[in-house]
Amino acid sequence: MRDTRESRLLLVLLIAIAFALITVDIRGGQDSPVDGARQAAATVFGPIENGVSSAVDPVGNAISAVRDSGGRHSRIAQLEHDNAALKAKLGSDDRNRSRLKQLDRMIKVAGEGQYGIKGAEVIAIGAAQGFSWTVTIDVGANDGIQRDMTVLNGDGLVGRVTTVGPDTATVLLANDPDFTVGTRMESTDELGFASGQGDRPLRVELLNAKARIKKGDRLVTFGSQSDKPFVPGVPVGVVSRVDPSGGDLTRTIYVTPFVSFTKLDIVGVVVAAPKSDPRDTVLPPKPKPTPTPTVTVTVTPSASAPDLGQQQ
Repeated sequence: MRDTRESRLLLVLLIAIAFALITVDIRGGQDSPVDGARQAAATVFGPIENGVSSAVDPVGNAISAVRDSGGRHSRIAQLEHDNAALKAKLGSDDRNRSRLKQLDRMIKVAGEGQYGIKGAEVIAIGAAQGFSWTVTIDVGANDGIQRDMTVLNGDGLVGRVTTVGPDTATVLLANDPDFTVGTRMESTDELGFASGQGDRPLRVELLNAKARIKKGDRLVTFGSQSDKPFVPGVPVGVVSRVDPSGGDLTRTIYVTPFVSFTKLDIVGVVVAAPKSDPRDTVLPPKPKPTPTPTVTVTVTPSASAPDLGQQQ
């Protein structure tokens, strides 16, 4: 538009009309006669204004980002918390998997020996001042547990029940010095009596002083009258040392127990004895001997060795 007298008069007129409309709008409040026009304009131009403001207002965008970052940090903190909980759960699952393996081995032993067992968890160990190897399990009289019942786990003989409460029981471990159990040698059927020696191997007195015993032979329980306190066929241990026969009426051997008495967790109390002696069937398969590698050394004549046939 050219800057003429007419254009200047038109501009002054438009400014006057604009001020007049502003005055009418302010005085009218919510009942302003231009309110409808203003809403229509907002409907048409509002989206355009939002798009333009987003494009040309980086400061506003940064403020919005900072405002939303609190929510993102909260979500991150929640995710970290959830991950920590998941890790704890996985740790618990690892422990449960280990215990399930123990239970599976124990059930396998019970199945092979036809023992009726009541599963239990070791919840306490005996007081040190008692000078005895005992543990407390979380089953008792209310679970059908009685004194002088055999206790085993997936590895073999654990001990026998000595004291029974309503919901707990005390087990005397097989390595206790006051513990004695009748044993039977695998294959040869040689009988003896095993006694605990604390953290040392079991001491076994064989009834036959001339019995042929060697390191690596295995023993099971012989069983008691009426199957109390011991049922037959429970794995006891492996011969680790044999004393030379000195003409005594008995022969002494030393046996490493199958059970680790410092790592007890899941055990089973035998509440029903087998109908027949399982003898050696509960013993695990014998480990296969590791072959000894044979090294063959071949000596070849050295290339720098003198030829004796060419010597003068």
